[in-house]
Amino acid sequence: MRILVVEDDTLLADALTRCLTQAAYAVDLVRDGASANETLTTHAYDLVVLDVGLPKIDGFEVLRRLRGRRSTVPVLLLTARDALEDRVHGLDLGADDYLTKPFDLPEFEARVRALLRRGHFATSTDLTHGKLRFDIEGRRMFFGEQSVDLTARELALAELLLRRTGRVVSKEQMVDHLYGWGDEVGSNAIEVYVHRLRKKLEFADFNVRTVRGMGYLLDKAAVEDAQDK
Repeated sequence: MRILVVEDDTLLADALTRCLTQAAYAVDLVRDGASANETLTTHAYDLVVLDVGLPKIDGFEVLRRLRGRRSTVPVLLLTARDALEDRVHGLDLGADDYLTKPFDLPEFEARVRALLRRGHFATSTDLTHGKLRFDIEGRRMFFGEQSVDLTARELALAELLLRRTGRVVSKEQMVDHLYGWGDEVGSNAIEVYVHRLRKKLEFADFNVRTVRGMGYLLDKAAVEDAQDK
């Protein structure tokens, strides 16, 4: 999943970006309201973390313009303002949640997970493929009750494929899902990650097929085979 963080405080922006990246999200960062508004007109995100007190255009105006374009992307507002009228104003403009500074990172992560679930209309905290289970809340993979050791980007790739089982996922979609703007992407990076994922999950019938010229597909048939074992 891809998240846009809009925060002008350098220390907080770096902490939030690092926290989300370690949780296997692709993260883009902008530091003022004008850049945020421009970015949100040209890029799609699963979640926006939006500071209210931004230079150039404040977060309330960014949110007003976003909803004016009929975007339904979940928005988590961050603010040092704790007045009731400010919180009500943000929610009335279309914010999905509101977090007052200072806050603890575990609470921030929990609110991010809740908004992402809501944004994808999830009714479960798990994605399953036979005996393989991806815990969305904990950002971990299991085979039965046994934890499977995957890196953050391997987890992100597995989640993307699990969410789109039976559908082709292009390399471009994978890059968007795994990498932020500042990340270097090698020419064969996606092939490397798909190969690693295949090797690590081959015991679980995680059959990722290459669809030449289009991308990759997690085969539905593998689910049925695994359930029969």
